Amino acid sequence: MKNHYDVVIVGSGLGGLVSAIILAKEGYSVCVLEKNNQYGGNLQTFVRDKTIFDTGIHYIGGLSEGQNLYKYFKYIGIIDHLNLKKMDEDAFDVISFEDENKEYPHAQGYENFVNQLAKHFPEEKKAIENYCEKVKSTCDSFPLYNLQWEGKYDSEILTLNAKETIDQFTQNEKLKAVLAGSNFLYAGIADKSPFYVHALSVNSYIQSSWRCINGGSQITKQLLKQLKKHGGEFYKYKEVTHFSVEDNKVISAKMKDGTEVFGTYFISNIEPKTTLKMVGEENFRKSFYSRIQSLEGVISAFSLYIVFKPKTFKYINHNYYHFKNSNDVWNAHEYDENSWPKAYMASMNASKNIEEWADGMTFITYMKYDDLLPWVNTFNTTAEENDRGESYEEFKSRKAARFLEEIEIKFPGIKDCIKSVHTSTPLSYRDYIGGHNGNMYGYVKDSNNPMKTFIASKTKLDNLYLTGQGINMHGVLGVTIGAVVTCSEIVGKEYLVNKINLASE
Repeated sequence: MKNHYDVVIVGSGLGGLVSAIILAKEGYSVCVLEKNNQYGGNLQTFVRDKTIFDTGIHYIGGLSEGQNLYKYFKYIGIIDHLNLKKMDEDAFDVISFEDENKEYPHAQGYENFVNQLAKHFPEEKKAIENYCEKVKSTCDSFPLYNLQWEGKYDSEILTLNAKETIDQFTQNEKLKAVLAGSNFLYAGIADKSPFYVHALSVNSYIQSSWRCINGGSQITKQLLKQLKKHGGEFYKYKEVTHFSVEDNKVISAKMKDGTEVFGTYFISNIEPKTTLKMVGEENFRKSFYSRIQSLEGVISAFSLYIVFKPKTFKYINHNYYHFKNSNDVWNAHEYDENSWPKAYMASMNASKNIEEWADGMTFITYMKYDDLLPWVNTFNTTAEENDRGESYEEFKSRKAARFLEEIEIKFPGIKDCIKSVHTSTPLSYRDYIGGHNGNMYGYVKDSNNPMKTFIASKTKLDNLYLTGQGINMHGVLGVTIGAVVTCSEIVGKEYLVNKINLASE
């Protein structure tokens, strides 16, 4: 590692790697530092029983030619190298409820989305069309979402509440539940989640939905390849513990192993609360520092990773969002010991283009960080292995057994197909991905007070920038756009967006 780089990026999640490539392409010398064994943050995969599982990326939207993520990925040079499988056109997501034996599709393509749902709600076709128009017009008001550098989004949009807005389209309670049914994508909260978060989350999947064959870590591999190609460097097992500041500028990043690296610009792709602590409270305005520290993290998750015995369980080319009760769509995160889990997402990993049998399946449900209080002082990653103790293993197996009972109701006979079961808790998400208290998607956005959670990518320090899911929007597209916002601060927005558009022509 050299002593000095033009740009030092801390954290190798998607935001850090995309920022690194953009700036390396512009001729900056770039270095990315990662504390863990695996690069890629939420893009990480892991293997259990020779089966690949995704940590955070279960499907990706907007990757058909000409769509927004396609254009961004084209510019950073990875789109042609991804191994993707298109999900079912007539149902990439299925919303289902235990209190009735029916499945409701979310289909790809807006016209198809309307037609498929109208089969279940014939008298509600107009309502479904109105909902789709509202999603599209909301997305249209975010310039960078549509690769436009000009234009300012309408701040009134930020105050629209998701649940209230969806409820306005129809009196039909079941349809309301179905339209909001994939709100696990942003951990929807009835009185807080803004409609724009809903719209930006679902729109790109309706445009087109894809699974990564053999997992999302292939995105990381391609990003690292591009970074190398443009002269960027990256190092793992390099945990930055402190930023040194002089004259309102970060001058260096100091690491746990005693090394120090100097830079002209610094970009932090780690969680903002942690970043501010590493820079030092005294270097920020008091009000800003305390606002960031007081932000409420999105809830965390408990996941089950099931490995199937060969040729026992059919491959399903869509996801499920399943609720015990259709009234639980907005409050599945409000559970107690007896009612948990109220809802879950079920997703499969595609291992080849055409397949009949599944090799594994992932089930994710909400879990509060506080459920893990007895073990919060334990820490465990591949880079730093530690045992959390017997009681933790007991907790996990009790929860896994309970979760499996729920799953068996929706998928009768699934238990007989299982070869092995693996789990992760909020602590796994915290330690491996670095989210504050293991949160799934950064911080809770609140339609009642949109500016409270607004974090600019340029800080008060002259050369310190922020990126990643805690800053703008979460998700592959949100984080990619966030990286463009961050780099625009350094190279100029009009210049960069024009370059991205030219690349995809």
